[in-house]
Amino acid sequence: MKIIVCIKQVPDTTEVKINKETNTLIREGVASIINPFDLYAVEEGLRLREKYGGTVTVLSMGPPQVVDSLREALSMGVDEAVLLSDRAFAGADTLATSYTLARGVQKIGGFDLLICGKQAIDGDTAQVGPGLAEKLGVPHVTYVKKIHEIADGRITVERMTEEGSEKIRFPLPGLLTVVKEINEPRLPSLKGKMRAKKAEIPIWSARDVEADGERTGLQGSPTWVMKIFAPELKSSGEILQGSLEEQVEKLVHKLRETKIV
Repeated sequence: MKIIVCIKQVPDTTEVKINKETNTLIREGVASIINPFDLYAVEEGLRLREKYGGTVTVLSMGPPQVVDSLREALSMGVDEAVLLSDRAFAGADTLATSYTLARGVQKIGGFDLLICGKQAIDGDTAQVGPGLAEKLGVPHVTYVKKIHEIADGRITVERMTEEGSEKIRFPLPGLLTVVKEINEPRLPSLKGKMRAKKAEIPIWSARDVEADGERTGLQGSPTWVMKIFAPELKSSGEILQGSLEEQVEKLVHKLRETKIV
C-alpha cells in the first residue's frame, strides 16, 4: 500500500496572541508542534504499513521551519517526508490549502490511501481533509475511529457520529480523517531520531508542483479574516455581608436584578 499522511505544524500554546494590524497569529517566540490529531493519522499509517506492507509518506505545507515537524514524523518511522513551502502559499484559507496539498499529492504520484487528522487545533475547521479529497476526486470518510479491513481494493471503517457510530465500506484510493479514539501514537525511537536527523527532506515550491498562482495563498482564498481579536477578560466580585439569611436575601435580589432567576 502507498499511504500519504498530511500533517500541519501548529503553535504549542493555549495563550494565543494576535497581531491587531495583520489579523494573524503571532508565532514568534512560540514553540511549534505537530497538530495533535495528525499524530493519530501518522500512527494509523504506520500500523497499516505494518499489517499490509507498503510505504508511508508525510506531506505538509508551511514555512521552512515545518521541516522540524516532518523530522519528528520520520523519527516515528515514516518512510519519506515532503514539504510544500513558497511565499505564494502564504495566507491560504482551507480551499487554497486543499488545492496546494492536492498538487503535492499529485507530484508524489499514485496512492492508495490518504490520512488526515480530523482537524487542526489552531483553525478547528475540519475542512481541509474533505476539501483535499474533492480536489483529487476520491471518496472520503470523516471522523474514523477504527479501520476494520482492507481487501479487494476496498476499505471498511467505523466512523463516529452524533448518535453513535456507523460502518462504511468504500473503494480505494480514498481519504480518511481520523479521531483520537483510533489509536495511541508511538514515541520516536532513538534509531528513528538518528535517521530523521540525517534525512534529506525535499522542499517543493509552487513551480515544482505546477500550482496555479490564482488558486494558492491569499490570491486563491475566497474567504479571509476581516478582524480577529482575543476577548478581554473582565472579572469582578462582591462579598456579601451580614448573617447567612441576610446574605441569601441579598444574593437572590441581585440574581433577580440580572434576570437570572
